[in-house]
Amino acid sequence: MNITIKQIDEAAKRAEGVVVKTPLQLSKRMSEKFHATIYIKREDLQEVRSFKIRGAYNKIQSLTDTQKKRGIVTASTGNHAQGVALSCSLLKIKGVIFMPTVTPNQKIEKVKHFGGKFIEIQLVGNTFDDAVEASKKYRNKHDISYIHPFDDLDTITGQGTIGKEIYEKLEGNIDIVIAPIGGGGIVSGIATYLKQKSSKITVYGAEAEGAASMAKSLEQDKVVALGEFDTFVDGAAVNTVGALTFQICKKYLKKVLVIPVGRICKTMLDLYQSEGIISEPAGALAIAALSSIREEISGKTVVCILSGGNNDIMRYPEILEKSLVYQGLKHYFIIQFAQKPGQLRNFLENGLGPNDDIVRFEYMKKTNREKGAALVGIELKDKNDLDKLLERFKKAEIVYHKLSNKELLYDYII
Repeated sequence: MNITIKQIDEAAKRAEGVVVKTPLQLSKRMSEKFHATIYIKREDLQEVRSFKIRGAYNKIQSLTDTQKKRGIVTASTGNHAQGVALSCSLLKIKGVIFMPTVTPNQKIEKVKHFGGKFIEIQLVGNTFDDAVEASKKYRNKHDISYIHPFDDLDTITGQGTIGKEIYEKLEGNIDIVIAPIGGGGIVSGIATYLKQKSSKITVYGAEAEGAASMAKSLEQDKVVALGEFDTFVDGAAVNTVGALTFQICKKYLKKVLVIPVGRICKTMLDLYQSEGIISEPAGALAIAALSSIREEISGKTVVCILSGGNNDIMRYPEILEKSLVYQGLKHYFIIQFAQKPGQLRNFLENGLGPNDDIVRFEYMKKTNREKGAALVGIELKDKNDLDKLLERFKKAEIVYHKLSNKELLYDYII
């Protein structure tokens, strides 16, 4: 079943007074960097600080009066839950929301704030898929409507109103649009509207490395489950994309761009430091994808969807760490020291360069041992200084092991 432009137009009218027509912000910094005209669609400025209110409200408002009286149930990692909670409060409908136990407290508190007495939160499992399984059991038991966060025609139609706003604001003068992908709802809605308006508009999806379920599905030409996946980009980390969204993405997307988590973190920090924008990891995905298609976007008009800004401030130390590691500015070593005087002095004076900074040092002297190991974190001023550092280690006869990001100890450190 296809979604039409008329249906998306009707969804936009239905949501008037609830959904904000978010700004399309021109980024001079990124436009200069990529030699293009780069706009940011600021969905972080919705009342729930993400685009999810669009699909949730459209779906719930589309229910029959009987269905509304029975109440609804859903599963979410946070943003969809806030959209559902606010919709339930506005429409005075009872809702039960299942969320993973690892959901940031900031998102849980926001769900409570928006839903008030109309919603009940149940925390289950460690992943979105765990929450989905529990929520569907609840639906079957109580015979109530299920509000899917992405794999539903009404939900996708609601998200498609973003495409409508972009097209009308730029009067159709768009070359490329990049949207994030979790389950695929937002990119499906946007692509459906824009590609029906003009086949010349190119739409890309962006997924986080380690949770690229849509990219893998398109590669194998069928919906596939990832099994294990990285949940750091929690707003866009699902084990299995939707059947509907898969078909739409297959039809309309040029490509799904898979983005390293470190680049996403660097983008979040750049947005905060340069534009004063607080983005969550999933929210920064589309902007982080620009580097992957630098040549394609040169001279073009490009819109990146900043999908949400619900980021827990407690995560920033980890975000900064991942950004520095991605840029090649921070490295971790196991250094072997002979347990005798002068070894640390040799390391400091002959091993380190004038701009190298020790940011972590863990060592405990062992009794009855000739040698002892230390965990040392070093931050460089320039990523090209790494070769010079390793050459100094060699000349100073410093025995070391550089930790790679595939080692268990590395995960413990980060």
